[in-house]
Amino acid sequence: MYALVDVNNMYASCERVMNPRLLGRPLVVLSSNDGACIARSDEAKALGIEMAQPWFEVRHLERTAGLVALSANFELYADMSSRVMAILGRYAPRQEVYSIDESFLHWEGVRGDLIATAREMRATVIQETGLPCCVGLAWTKTLAKLANHVAKSAERKPGSYPRHLAQFCHLGRLSEVELQTIFAATDVGNIWGVGRRIRERLVTGGVKTVLDFVRADTASIRRQFSVVLEKTLLELRGTSCLDIDDAPASRQQILVSRSFGKSVTTLEGIVEAVSEFASRAAERLRAQASVAGAVNVFFTTSPFREHDRQHSLNFVVPLPQHTADSRLLVAAAVNGVRRHFRPGFNYAKAGAMLMDLQDAKDANRQAELDLFSQAAGDEPAARARDRSALMQAMDGLNHRFGRDSVRIGSAAVVSNGGEVRSWSVKQERRTPRYTTRWDEIAVVRA
Repeated sequence: MYALVDVNNMYASCERVMNPRLLGRPLVVLSSNDGACIARSDEAKALGIEMAQPWFEVRHLERTAGLVALSANFELYADMSSRVMAILGRYAPRQEVYSIDESFLHWEGVRGDLIATAREMRATVIQETGLPCCVGLAWTKTLAKLANHVAKSAERKPGSYPRHLAQFCHLGRLSEVELQTIFAATDVGNIWGVGRRIRERLVTGGVKTVLDFVRADTASIRRQFSVVLEKTLLELRGTSCLDIDDAPASRQQILVSRSFGKSVTTLEGIVEAVSEFASRAAERLRAQASVAGAVNVFFTTSPFREHDRQHSLNFVVPLPQHTADSRLLVAAAVNGVRRHFRPGFNYAKAGAMLMDLQDAKDANRQAELDLFSQAAGDEPAARARDRSALMQAMDGLNHRFGRDSVRIGSAAVVSNGGEVRSWSVKQERRTPRYTTRWDEIAVVRA
């Protein structure tokens, strides 16, 4: 038996935990540079605000409907997510963290009333984090995902599904007639893995609901679409084709990129931004115990600024030896920027991607001998090869004292507790990072 636990409106709920005055008010969370709505409370959805809708199109609702808009506070959301996932892990022998707000639990061998266990689990999440969630239970992962959709919809949209399925939906407890009624009431687009284009093709072929899809011919689905969609069909019929992924496969590439809050025109500004992105990517690289063999760097102007001269650069810097050392990765990226930078353009976005990733334990240590290059600070390359202890200490200090407590020198500087970045994204409405920054911790006065 599988359970899918999903935090309701994750970003908006995190903001409400820290500011209860937002409860009941329409709330949206904005993307980087405050450009679009990437999260909406139920009240905001009721106003007709669409996912990813540009902020300028709904800004008037601040005045007419009391809409509240906040800049994304990803550091807060990630920390709250880790707390929720740790709680959920107590209730199952196997867990797969599917996204920042979703987790699959494998309840094989768990005794007792699973709905009662789910209620206790939800109450614990609320008690320890303040975040509401819904739970879907079924005998396959795809059905559990569908059950979670039913649980959320029954709570948010009374009348869409039977009221007793709100918050908790256990498809295994429904009769065949009840199950088919649920399937018939659910649009085929709500099936896990069925995107907009596939939905359009299915609807054109007369498959409009989940029930229609379940009754479809398996061979036809495979022939017209793919083996993946065939597995989805089998999962909805009760045949498990997807198992819990206890240890997700390591990423084959790690990309960190960002649009700038204002145009960057200088070499120093691009160096600062690329250093930051390469350093962030290196942290993620070490987190999955991998090493990289090349760094891909790009920076570009904005195609939406029609009056600006357009220019885009994208290049790969191969490394003489696979490494996870932030100093070497950042140095390679910066050297590439210095070689390729061209002045006279208003650059709007940059990024750094680590490529040719290998497991750190299995990486080939017999790379070509680099007799002539010098590592950072004129240190001979032979002595600079293994700095894993230094990187471990750096990651440990940043984890303990907060991100960027220790950073690469060419990255953005910190002055009086504030970040000084020529390329910093616009986050005029960001709330404090209450749970990860000592200087932004909530203060209670009584």
